[in-house]
Amino acid sequence: MSDPGLRSRIKEMLVKNLMLQVAPDQIGDNLPLFGPNGLGLDSIDALELVVSMEKTFGVGVPNSEVAGRALRTVNTIHDYILEKRGEISQTGQTIDNSA
Repeated sequence: MSDPGLRSRIKEMLVKNLMLQVAPDQIGDNLPLFGPNGLGLDSIDALELVVSMEKTFGVGVPNSEVAGRALRTVNTIHDYILEKRGEISQTGQTIDNSA
């Protein structure tokens, strides 16, 4: 079961907790979070993002390999949160937990 407001909540978390000078609705779902062609986040921001994800969504990031995969864009964070909540499989397929 997808959470339709999750992407918006992720964007709000990014702006609030990383003190970004951009409105949440200006962050594209596929905009790179790190590097010069995106939001330009750095390693300090990555640590803050991991802490914020734990506090906001109850989802931890265990190591830098997982972080490199999960923290690329709003969409990758969205999918990672749903995966950790058991709502999508690692292949990206939605899991019906109502059965």
